[in-house]
Amino acid sequence: MAFERPTLKELVARALADINGRLTGAEARLSVATLNVLAVVQSGAVDGLHGHLDWLADQLMIDRCDEDHLARYASIWKVPRKGSTPSAGFASVNAFAALTVDAGTLIQRQDGVQYKTSASTNLAIGAGALPLVAVVAGTAGNAAAGMALNLVTPIDGLDSSMTVGPAGITDGTEQETVDAWRVRLLERIQEPPNGGTKSDYEAWALEVAGVTRAWVYPNEMGAGTVTVRFMRDNDAVPIPDAAAVALVKAYLEAKKPVTAELYVVPPTAAPINFQFTQLSPNTPATREAVRAELADLLRRKAIPGGTIKLSHMRAAISSAAAEEDYVMASPAADVVNPVGSISTMGAITWP
Repeated sequence: MAFERPTLKELVARALADINGRLTGAEARLSVATLNVLAVVQSGAVDGLHGHLDWLADQLMIDRCDEDHLARYASIWKVPRKGSTPSAGFASVNAFAALTVDAGTLIQRQDGVQYKTSASTNLAIGAGALPLVAVVAGTAGNAAAGMALNLVTPIDGLDSSMTVGPAGITDGTEQETVDAWRVRLLERIQEPPNGGTKSDYEAWALEVAGVTRAWVYPNEMGAGTVTVRFMRDNDAVPIPDAAAVALVKAYLEAKKPVTAELYVVPPTAAPINFQFTQLSPNTPATREAVRAELADLLRRKAIPGGTIKLSHMRAAISSAAAEEDYVMASPAADVVNPVGSISTMGAITWP
């Protein structure tokens, strides 16, 4: 039978009853009595001990422990927390003379976010490109193509004004959340390594910073092959780019059995466009709530080659805060994806 922790009020009542039962003629329930004060003080101390025992009990279980104890368990099971990584990309520049830009040259965005050149680069007269990496790791360094940049210290022969290159500055990631770390640790315990099974490849892919979901397809490219697809849901574009794919492939190559032929490919985005002809109440808050619920559904249910059921979409919309009624014209049926394609958020047309 489970132990039920008594409330402070119950502890006080017990203490008062014990005092009255053991001291003939005493009445500890009188608020002005010294015995009443002693009972209340003792009950408060006991309540604190109950709370500490509750906390200790949580620390015994990996699925409930706090961050400090989770780190200790993770170190025992060799599941380190994924750290933050800096974003990287190129700056489009214009040189007035042939010159060399040294590695480590600082370049700054208008909001103060700084980048440094990741390699020494020779520039000819005219347009060129400088490889950049964010000084501080995290998603704050991600930047869209065309965003304005400036040299922190001017360089003779180089225009101090420049822009983010066509591919943007991408792949910066934040430190793994405690909840995601806990999930990976529990999966490591529940599905121990087996020398290259499907679950091993999934776990290995998820060890790479920025990877949030991964799927493994044995023999998809022929006998002895392993195909891995993954997503980076915390990026502005969740479909991984070439740099992210290369990073995961290099990591898996070092982990996989030597006989396996490995393919790491990004899923093909298959956006779902939603069209509403009625929404009540049709307010910005309700719209945002509906959008958030649909995005959450796709993150939970979408897999490459999978199906997003219409009933699940309708249930997600109905669970949105403040939503009272709606009519959705599209999609009008389950969304079925071919092999390698995954449902993503498309455009939403509101009434």
